[in-house]
Amino acid sequence: QVQLVESGGGLVQPGGSLRLSCAASGSIFDINDMGWYGQAPGKTRELVPVITRGGRTVYADSMESRFTISTDNAKTTVYLHMNVLKPKETAVYYCDALRGDTTFWGQGTQVAVSS
Repeated sequence: QVQLVESGGGLVQPGGSLRLSCAASGSIFDINDMGWYGQAPGKTRELVPVITRGGRTVYADSMESRFTISTDNAKTTVYLHMNVLKPKETAVYYCDALRGDTTFWGQGTQVAVSS
């Protein structure tokens, strides 16, 4: 099993920044990819970016360069750096980890962009 714990969400004004963290524990030695998804109220969960074990990053087509994904050196924590946030990006952000053909999810962290 893989456990994922997200943190770093909160209320931010439009134009502000946040850094979300996702700490992985458990059987993490053979995780292939980790990524972030956002789920806005009333909408489906959508991919933000993914980072592979080898460090390759893939961003959703609609994603702008204001968001960046990174990991720590141990590759046990994944970060989502969000800059110049917009109200439409208000959502619960979930971290996921792919190991083989199994996807694990965290509990999510709420981001609210509002003045």
